[in-house]
Amino acid sequence: MSSSPSDGDAVGAVRGTVVPLLVTALVGLVGVVAAWYVFVRSTDSLVDLIGFLVVAGLGLLALWVGSRIASSLVSPYNVAEVAVEGPIARERAGGVPGSPTGVAADDVVEQIERADADPAAEALLVTLNTPGGEIVPSEDIRIAAERFDGPTVAYATDVCASGGYDIASGCDEIWAREGSLVGSIGVIGSRVNANDLAERLGLSYEGFTAGEYKDAGTPLKELRPDERAYLQGIVDDYYDQFVETVAEGRDIEPEAVEDTEARVFLGGEARERGLVDELGTRRAVTDALEDRLGDPVAVREFEPAHSLRERVSLGAQRVTYAFGAGLAGALDGDVAGLRFRR
Repeated sequence: MSSSPSDGDAVGAVRGTVVPLLVTALVGLVGVVAAWYVFVRSTDSLVDLIGFLVVAGLGLLALWVGSRIASSLVSPYNVAEVAVEGPIARERAGGVPGSPTGVAADDVVEQIERADADPAAEALLVTLNTPGGEIVPSEDIRIAAERFDGPTVAYATDVCASGGYDIASGCDEIWAREGSLVGSIGVIGSRVNANDLAERLGLSYEGFTAGEYKDAGTPLKELRPDERAYLQGIVDDYYDQFVETVAEGRDIEPEAVEDTEARVFLGGEARERGLVDELGTRRAVTDALEDRLGDPVAVREFEPAHSLRERVSLGAQRVTYAFGAGLAGALDGDVAGLRFRR
């Protein structure tokens, strides 16, 4: 994501870099001078070498202490930003080879919680460009945003749909662009129907289950009417929850949410329907945050805290998927071949 920094960003950058450097240098200089007088000027020439080594060591220690003091006295930012880019899932994984890897919900939740624990973060900016994704992971991000102790603003760039809008509805304000696609307040359940293909290949399904609907949705058998009604009921329940969440978060009537019929709207119509509060660029968003906070805004983007081992593992997973590991995922959904998405 690229944007032109505002005047507030420039002021925040100066405050967050120059001032801490000056404080660090000052504390380090004091430490070096003190060490020189204690360990060099007051000793015999035979121990000058040791004195110099001690001076150097204590000087480095003083610099470290100075940097810690500087960071505690001067905050380099006051707005934490997290980005939700791509399809939302519990863990980050490649989709069709060459497609975006999507969003790991647990990573985003961890970023928001780190920002919430940092006294410097006075506000949270959630940047959204996502078509949605898995239901509970999307809810987890929304709940984390709701729990943030301070103002929260959702900023929709290209697309803020379905699970992405679920997240946005948990923020105090929603901003979008005129050309943003916003909405898709609905739920979809899907299954692969491979029954005809299996019959052509001479394959048949034989299930051993305990419980009437345990294998409802299994790709290798046709759905019975009662199974279809059962699965549609799950989708309807998810939809009712989604409507209630949006209605409560946006303070609008549930009927108004249902009237959207799971469509997406351009930014202007989304605002007319109460799905968006304001339209504007990123600079307009940061200017509004500056007015709310009463201080120049400096933004820090939080990123996932992956260890080297996790990064290597993530890369290996993507390579594995590219060689066909995703085929099993296409046939094996969330529950018995089913996938539910928001």
